Amino acid sequence: MRLTKRELIKVTGFAGIAAATGTQAANAAPRTDMAAGAKPITADERRTRIEKVQGLMRDQGISALLLDAGSAMVYFTGINWWRSERLTGVIIPADGEIAVVTPYFEEPSIRESLMVGDDVRTWHEHESPFELVAGILKDRGLTKGKLAIEDTVRHFIVDGVAKAAPEFEIVSGHDVTLGVRLYKSPAELALMQIANNITLAAYKHVHSKIEAGMSQQDISALMSATTAQLGGAVSFSMALIGESSAYPHGSNKPQTVQEESIILMDCGCSVHDYQSDISRTWVFGEPTAKQRKVWNTVKQGQELALETAQLGVSAGTVDDVVRRYYEAEGFGPGYKTPGLPHRLGHGIGMDVHEPVNFVHGEEKPLAPGMCFSNEPGIYLFGEFGVRLEDCLYMTEDGPKLFTDLSPSIDAPFG
Repeated sequence: MRLTKRELIKVTGFAGIAAATGTQAANAAPRTDMAAGAKPITADERRTRIEKVQGLMRDQGISALLLDAGSAMVYFTGINWWRSERLTGVIIPADGEIAVVTPYFEEPSIRESLMVGDDVRTWHEHESPFELVAGILKDRGLTKGKLAIEDTVRHFIVDGVAKAAPEFEIVSGHDVTLGVRLYKSPAELALMQIANNITLAAYKHVHSKIEAGMSQQDISALMSATTAQLGGAVSFSMALIGESSAYPHGSNKPQTVQEESIILMDCGCSVHDYQSDISRTWVFGEPTAKQRKVWNTVKQGQELALETAQLGVSAGTVDDVVRRYYEAEGFGPGYKTPGLPHRLGHGIGMDVHEPVNFVHGEEKPLAPGMCFSNEPGIYLFGEFGVRLEDCLYMTEDGPKLFTDLSPSIDAPFG
């Protein structure tokens, strides 16, 4: 079974920290807290976000927006909550103050992180939270209209609210939430820069410590421990060796570092909820001619993507241009292997994967504030794979990298 990046968080990220605590890996990690000066998002910025999404809602004739626990709730309110069978949700009306619905016994904890608004409505275990949602809509003067649902709200919540407020039309909240979250502010970019700095510093430390015989789990644990020591909250620490690198998210086949082993790492952390995502590939020992050729081809593709990602260009064009180059080099065609079987990149911010993607068919034009991973790869199933990944953000002058591109297969960190 192959694990997704999200699943790898559990088995290599947090588990890696636990495994490394008190061990040589943890003791070897640098102890400079690179996040010490990071400034969290302020209440004023969250209010500005709410005002912006309310404006978009009015433009689209939407009466209110419903959020479930998750990154969208954190983004607008500061409430960092987990998902369970008990609804903790937020209602943002097109006009007026937001409101929070949560179980009675959770209210004190909810108020600890709530940064905007003061309307918190609670329900007991034998009561319906969906009736509270309907009551909030009524109290905001809303008796009918369009109720927008943020993309990740779970079905049982949508169904419950629809039954409690049948006079409202349930619609997608994708466009209004994306219209705010897609464009990062200077404060958001600053946190992402720190997260990327931490991940790259951790990579440099880990690269210097890798020895023959180390397993994928050994390397992952060292990366997680190092990241934590540097002040990052570990999101994922994936290390793929040899044939495992031929599959973008690896395999369960045991692998250890040997001479001429490809080592592909994909790692990230967060700082005050904002993510990094960096991939590096190199060879333990002297690369073969084939490894060097594939690595150089991937690097050329990453540079080509950066050149293509200019203001006004559609996000899909970035993928298309690189894929055509790889096809000219004998890979593909399209998404077939040997070649690049995944999208060229994804949006990133509070979530590691956010809209919009560098993928064929995506027509969204690039604009200032948008953030992406730039991660072309070439994978030869049964042999090895190469992926290079750095994140960029769009400015008024075009794309800007959070981290410098990897210089060469021989000196992956310069």
